[in-house]
Amino acid sequence: MKDAKAVNDDDINDVQLCRKGDLAAFERLVLRHQKRILNIAFRMIGSYEDGLEVTQDSFVSAYRNINGFDGRSKFSTWICAIVMNAARNRIEQNRSRNRHEGASYDDPIEGNDGPIARDCASPESSALEKLEQKERRALVRRCIKQLEDDYRAVVVLRDIQGFSYGEIGSVLKLAEGTVKSRLSRARDSLRSCLRKLFGGKR
Repeated sequence: MKDAKAVNDDDINDVQLCRKGDLAAFERLVLRHQKRILNIAFRMIGSYEDGLEVTQDSFVSAYRNINGFDGRSKFSTWICAIVMNAARNRIEQNRSRNRHEGASYDDPIEGNDGPIARDCASPESSALEKLEQKERRALVRRCIKQLEDDYRAVVVLRDIQGFSYGEIGSVLKLAEGTVKSRLSRARDSLRSCLRKLFGGKR
């Protein structure tokens, strides 16, 4: 196996301890990365509840397969690839189920920390302004969710999570040129969707 230290990775010590069965080391990895991984899962799937389940499943999978982590990329990139695959699987499951059950845009809007609660008025901004901000965020999420899976993946990883093109290529197993091309097309589609939705609001 290639020496994991060949890549500068702040997680490598905990990874090596995990391989020896150290659960505390794995808990540190979870605490360090769970927020980002949950955000990726939520942005890909569009459901906070599904995002939580996929995040948990991804970390369980990472723990079970920790010996398969070869150090050619950072642990954070490796766990991201796991959650992206799990999210795609959940999306397909949901699509299959929705063909029979149907879906509605009237469902409650889910936020990063759960269902969005009502805001109280404050001196900083009125309740109406906060409502408008929430509506705009909901429209952006709707447009992201409407992107094709491959396009949504690069938008989530680059524009929301800030991964480099090289890291995205590692996660999605794509050449950097392909990543850039998909991102350009994804952004075009996103802009078109947002123009239609914002243009239709009064």
